[in-house]
Amino acid sequence: MPAMTSQAPLPDTYQRLNVTLDGRIAVVELSRPGKANALDLGMWHELREAMRWLDATPDARVGILRGAGSQFTTGIDLALLAGLREQIADPCDGRAREKLRRLILDLQDTLAAIERCRKPVIAAIHGACIGGGVDVILACDMRYCSADAVFSVKEVDVGLTADLGTLQRLPRLIGEGMARELAYTGRDVGGSEAREMGLVNRCYDTPAELASGVGELAAAIAAKSPLAVRGAKEMITYARDHSLADGLNFVATWNAAMLMSADLPEALAAARARRSPAFRD
Repeated sequence: MPAMTSQAPLPDTYQRLNVTLDGRIAVVELSRPGKANALDLGMWHELREAMRWLDATPDARVGILRGAGSQFTTGIDLALLAGLREQIADPCDGRAREKLRRLILDLQDTLAAIERCRKPVIAAIHGACIGGGVDVILACDMRYCSADAVFSVKEVDVGLTADLGTLQRLPRLIGEGMARELAYTGRDVGGSEAREMGLVNRCYDTPAELASGVGELAAAIAAKSPLAVRGAKEMITYARDHSLADGLNFVATWNAAMLMSADLPEALAAARARRSPAFRD
């Protein structure tokens, strides 16, 4: 674990994540040794708690989401799928289906927690990013990968319709036609193609270069006004789901409340003095 430079307490109860805070940058690492970081129910729940922690921790200004070992994640643990019938068992078929619906909604909420987090979350992807892994990265603010990354909307190959957000978020990112192609075929997409279609912002040659590049990006964001960055995240997410007029009205209301913060005079004073600004968390 990197040396702590803040006094914010880190959660110490995770079994499937490694969570560290180095300076202003939080790293949330998927970690299931020997399971290729497959997403079991425990990891889904821990990921949601990690996003809540990131949101609530003033010292953490940016989050990086990555995978330990040689893969980002191979997707939902097949044991979770295999145990569904037992988990939702009920003498009443209607109540069993209701349990299944509630389980799906609960998993969806983990991904919504990434979007709800006020801090930017950057996905750094190497190796496999399959099925549920695509759901996870699409909920992040930005995505970067190394050339060895392989993406696949794999649910169709196991007889499922992806139900955790990919079919809703992916078309907005890469266009409807390409999203349909990936969802209907389940084919693999390499790192360079992912960059070409806009699934990721940039493809680095190696995982080491990916880690360095994403770290530099996170540090640059962490140096900005935290209030302004949080506002930008909220405005972009809101605008995605609302009309242009609604988005303009919302940002006017936001800045009517937030524009006159202490960050504005500090930024102006720093520019005049030709120094780096020092913003509050």
